[in-house]
Amino acid sequence: MNIFGIGLPEMALIMIVALLIFGPKKLPEIGRSLGKTIRSFQDASREFETEFKKEAQKIEESVKMNAELEASQEEKAEFVNKSSDSVTVEPSSTNSTEKNIG
Repeated sequence: MNIFGIGLPEMALIMIVALLIFGPKKLPEIGRSLGKTIRSFQDASREFETEFKKEAQKIEESVKMNAELEASQEEKAEFVNKSSDSVTVEPSSTNSTEKNIG
């Protein structure tokens, strides 16, 4: 049993010293307070971990959507480039237009 880097013999020594300092009447009350404090730290730690995971997942989804959007835009740009390459525009003769007008 190793809690906070403290082994069983060290824990026993701490408990004996605490018993001598605080007495048998105060020791259960102190133990309860310590237990509640540790429990609240654990709850806060779990809540922080849950929030952190949610935010990380949101960021991951956002990055994924941005990548998909960029890929879609690149595909559209390639399609437009291929379409413009395949369409040939014949130059119109300005002389024939001028002759028709005049």
